[in-house]
Amino acid sequence: MQIFSKFKSDTNAPMIERSVLSLAWPIFFQSLLGIALGYVDTVMLSNYSETAVGAIGNANSIIGFLTLAFTIISSATGIMVSQYLGADKKEEMNKIYTVALAFNLVLSGVISLIVFLFSNPLLTAMQVPSEMMSDADMYMKIVGGTIFTQALLNAFNQIFSSHGKTLYGMIIAFAMNILNICGNYMFLYGPLQMLNLGASGVAVSTCISRVVALIAAVIYFYKVINGKIGVKYLIPFPFDILKRLLRLGIPTAGENISYNFSQLVLTAFVNTMGIVAINTKIYANMLSMFTYMIALAAANATQIIVGHSVGASNYDFAYKRVMKTMRFSLVISITVAVINWLAAPFTFSLFSSDKNVIALGSAVMLVAVFLEFGRTTNIVIINSMKAAGDVKFPTMLAIFSMWGLSVLIAYILGIVLGMGLVGVWIGMAADEIFRGIVVFIRWRKGTWRGKQVVAR
Repeated sequence: MQIFSKFKSDTNAPMIERSVLSLAWPIFFQSLLGIALGYVDTVMLSNYSETAVGAIGNANSIIGFLTLAFTIISSATGIMVSQYLGADKKEEMNKIYTVALAFNLVLSGVISLIVFLFSNPLLTAMQVPSEMMSDADMYMKIVGGTIFTQALLNAFNQIFSSHGKTLYGMIIAFAMNILNICGNYMFLYGPLQMLNLGASGVAVSTCISRVVALIAAVIYFYKVINGKIGVKYLIPFPFDILKRLLRLGIPTAGENISYNFSQLVLTAFVNTMGIVAINTKIYANMLSMFTYMIALAAANATQIIVGHSVGASNYDFAYKRVMKTMRFSLVISITVAVINWLAAPFTFSLFSSDKNVIALGSAVMLVAVFLEFGRTTNIVIINSMKAAGDVKFPTMLAIFSMWGLSVLIAYILGIVLGMGLVGVWIGMAADEIFRGIVVFIRWRKGTWRGKQVVAR
């Protein structure tokens, strides 16, 4: 009870007095649950139909790429709300909420319509096998056609997090998983299996879980956040707010798109290296995911605190908070990365009995120790730079480094010089370490100061 009381008092404290841990642990579990939501469909379908599994995998790859468009406003909403709350300028909050949600609704509505109408041509362009086309097409029409629910849910989650209510994001993710599992079971193995919907039933289950989560988010928004949404906040239309949201959001979205494209290119390189390299890459990414998610949760929690601090013009506190988080995150990330490397002969043997995969996995995980040093620094500092309003520099740096170092070095070492997957990992490590050094110097110099979107 004493621990619970201490946690409760911490969650009600002013944002700059909150601990990173109180914000980070719900974010970490929310991320895990978010990944689980995608895996649950695959696992539950695997015993039903292997063809359906492949169909959903192809459909989700397209849907996942299209959802990057939502980060334009969702990420910017979190930054603006945090800074406005820090500056104690609450009179503009309802306008920000309404503009952000309205823009996301319109944008996602257009994308939903495109997916619904052109799902077949999109899948054909992806060269989806004909035996999977029917399931993939129907899944895309149902899930992609209602993708606006996820867009609105993302925006609400950003609003809740900016208010320090990260626990709700975890609760809603947990509830979505439970509803989705129950729905999948009903359609695949339960009373509704007589409908023989298969992948379509899984799609319906996913949509229902998102709709229920969205309804809960709206109720929470009104009852706990005390926010309001209405047409009156759009008359006259607050173009200045939309302009600031786009100025913050477009660079962030550009960075995400560049990263995803560069990863597709790297995957194409690996696909030319044979089945051993392909499988090892998949297993290595899975083992590194836990390390990455710890750093990301700490970075996102720090981003919220920095946003409030910068809004209050308390730059020194923001600077010290980021440095403290970075030191902690580096210790955790590198420790886990070293354990991953030392345990690689055992962990990779759990996935594969091929000695070549195990040996290659061990070599890759050694490089990953150095990669995590750069990646953790990047995640913590770049997220905080964005929270401070310094969004253009990290985006331009990322685009240059991802293509000029990661992709180029991966091609030279991995393809030309024949180092294979290890060469690809060295290229990725070079990119992360270079960016980590640059943004660390920029944070120390304080170039990010004075770039906030709200003036006190």
